[in-house]
Amino acid sequence: MMIAKSSHNGEPGPLSRTTRPRAHHFRGSLGRFATGVAIVTFDGAPGVGGTSKRHGITVNSFTSVSMEPPLVLVSIARTTKAHDELPGRPFSVNILGAEQQQLALHFAGRPGPEPLWVEGGTAPRLSNVLAYFECKPWAAYDGGDHTLYLGEVVDFNYRNGDALAFANSSFTTIPESQLGMEDLL
Repeated sequence: MMIAKSSHNGEPGPLSRTTRPRAHHFRGSLGRFATGVAIVTFDGAPGVGGTSKRHGITVNSFTSVSMEPPLVLVSIARTTKAHDELPGRPFSVNILGAEQQQLALHFAGRPGPEPLWVEGGTAPRLSNVLAYFECKPWAAYDGGDHTLYLGEVVDFNYRNGDALAFANSSFTTIPESQLGMEDLL
């Protein structure tokens, strides 16, 4: 898969002393927007012996893009260890339930108990998540210090339960009574 480059020429460089406070304030301003918490899972490139390493990346930048074809987007930081293994690979987006904060931390670099995996038909996913979307790679775009990955959804499902959310640098819960509008459609 080719990653489309943006029209600007400059690569982001180290932050100067004068831009650090602005960047910190920008991040704080973005943090006021509550988001769900998801984990992108995929199998990496085969290594020695032909086996591939399983990866998971905690994200809060996830959105639907299109109903026809069904497309979703995740934004992955270029500094993420597994970033360079994702291009061209099928992936799953796992939406976490309120009780799955430990999973979010595990894949954000604070390892805990080994998660339970499900062998999806397209990509591996995590067991008992609130919702999942198995995706074929559709496109990837330069997003500054992130790469924006679009996936075509080939399988999905959800269960009942409260959602794990993130706002103001803290985990929180979105009660199930506030979720979904599928009954209205």
